[in-house]
Amino acid sequence: MRLLKLLQRKPAEAEAPQIEGPVESDGLHGTLIEHLVELRSRLIRAALAVLIVFIVLFPWAREWYALLAEPMIASLPQGGQMIATDVVGVFLVPVKVTLMLAFLIALPVVLWQVWAFIAPGLYQHEKSLIVPLMAASLGLFAAGMAFAYFVVFPSVFGFMVAIAPDGVAWMTDIDKYLSFVLTTFLAFGLTFEVPVVVIVLVYMGVVTLEKLRAWRPYVIVGAFVVGAIFTPPDVMSQVLLAVPLWLLYELGILVAQFIKPRATPQVDQTA
Repeated sequence: MRLLKLLQRKPAEAEAPQIEGPVESDGLHGTLIEHLVELRSRLIRAALAVLIVFIVLFPWAREWYALLAEPMIASLPQGGQMIATDVVGVFLVPVKVTLMLAFLIALPVVLWQVWAFIAPGLYQHEKSLIVPLMAASLGLFAAGMAFAYFVVFPSVFGFMVAIAPDGVAWMTDIDKYLSFVLTTFLAFGLTFEVPVVVIVLVYMGVVTLEKLRAWRPYVIVGAFVVGAIFTPPDVMSQVLLAVPLWLLYELGILVAQFIKPRATPQVDQTA
């Protein structure tokens, strides 16, 4: 990164060879401290952004949880309701939801702080690739969460209600529901990142388009295996994860056709 600036010193700056080692060591130490101080500053700014958004959203914590629980509430039989088995669950769960929502809203600021810290150490062509990939990653992750909320949850909950035995009151604890929702959001959010992963692998020269096409049958089988691992134990949710995973893999191959792989440095063997 910016440590390379130490190698660009003018000859006049090294007039005393006998102290060249200590000076370089002090320079490295000073630069490291500067980076750590800047990192601390960036982390504080990111945390403050999340905290400010959380404070603004907190008065409506109950409403945010109600919005998150809407797919479940809409699927419950008439008169059905969710329960809280923990004494402080009715308070902590809405607070957790509000905190996570605050993080999502402040995520652009958080990523900007990360970018401001690492960007000076990147080449221009790396910046031109990372910026659109970062934007695409955010959009795809949000799309995965939206797909889970609007498509997967209603389908899965409706299926569960339909297969519930007669005489069984189907209720769920709000804390367990939150854990289920977060796991599903994470699974579908990461699944929707497949095109970005494919593009990065092609750009770095790790794989070729021919290999990606040859792996297609294994990817389809693997998609259903992933769906079985990271979704509830029912066929519908497994299919709802596996099919998008496969289609997004195909999308990654399609977009990767327009990506030029990074040139591999040639080793000079004449020396």
